[in-house]
Amino acid sequence: MPSPRSPQSPQKKQSGKQRDAFFDNAKYLAIVLVAMGHAWEPLKGDSRILEAAYQVVYAFHMPAFIIISGYFSRSFDMRPDRLKRLITGVAVPYIVFETAYPLFKRFIDNDPHQEISLLDPWYLTWFLCALFVWRMTTPIWKMARWPLPLALGLAMLATVSPEIGDDLDLQRVLQFLPFFVLGLVMKPEHFHMVRRRSVRIASVPVFAAALAFSWWAVPRMNTAWFYHRDAAQELGAPWWTGPVMVLAMFGCSLVLTACFFAWVPRRHMWFTALGAGTLYGYLLHGFLVKAGDYQGWFEPTWMHQPLGEISVTVAAAAVVTVLCTKPVQRVFRFVMEPKMEWAFKRDAAELARERQSAERREREREKATVA
Repeated sequence: MPSPRSPQSPQKKQSGKQRDAFFDNAKYLAIVLVAMGHAWEPLKGDSRILEAAYQVVYAFHMPAFIIISGYFSRSFDMRPDRLKRLITGVAVPYIVFETAYPLFKRFIDNDPHQEISLLDPWYLTWFLCALFVWRMTTPIWKMARWPLPLALGLAMLATVSPEIGDDLDLQRVLQFLPFFVLGLVMKPEHFHMVRRRSVRIASVPVFAAALAFSWWAVPRMNTAWFYHRDAAQELGAPWWTGPVMVLAMFGCSLVLTACFFAWVPRRHMWFTALGAGTLYGYLLHGFLVKAGDYQGWFEPTWMHQPLGEISVTVAAAAVVTVLCTKPVQRVFRFVMEPKMEWAFKRDAAELARERQSAERREREREKATVA
């Protein structure tokens, strides 16, 4: 989920403009799907239907988030104030939660030997690592003549390169890269196109077909393909299937993401404001999911039956909703959005802008007084 203080993030107002309710709605609905998917993981092995739904959700929920992240990164450059926000809004939360999750496992799972490593993203923190890399390379993609084909080429090469290893989860960084670059090259009219009534109508049979195909594919396809974290050889597949799967899954993910966007409300809803807190919900809900896994909350037989699966789904949606609220944001803002003015020198250009702003306000007050 895009960082609340990262430059041009969907969770930050841009140039004083009013927030677009569509994007906040999309982020909230996507984070709910993320939480539901994580809650399904301990249960899906006993239900082919749940496994099929899990695969469909995983085919588009992260691509949707990443496309939005790329779209709101279009104006990113190496300006000092934007770099500061990238550090405080992405890098610092990564360091904090990359440390917190292993410590949590040590304590809750009674595993004192759990290692802490900033080079090996743990559980949910891979997204922050990837977002940092993507944002830092944004100027390069803006210079490239054919950025999307180039990004797809890198993703295809990654799937045949198991020697990349696990450092910084570079497989995911590279395999999800095309979605970020796609967001960079998208324009507002592209989002308007998928929100047409005809697309909404067409999305219903598309999702139905996706669920049916996924149900058929459950015993025939390795779900790990949807995680984009392994090379083809690591999944026990011939090397050539990696590039093929990159293109196939990119196409499928785009279609399902477009269908998802088609049904996202454009007007202000009761949950619209929660879209500004999706990073909080994303990083915090993992502690509850992991606690349930460590403590055996998902082991009772009734939870592996339809009523239990529905209950877990509703609970996951409710919990992540609460974690996106303003009170939770106020409590954890010191971690997610630290000011850290003490760590940076004041930028001369920023000081000049502040002086100009102060002088402009002073002139406006003088005019008002004369009037």
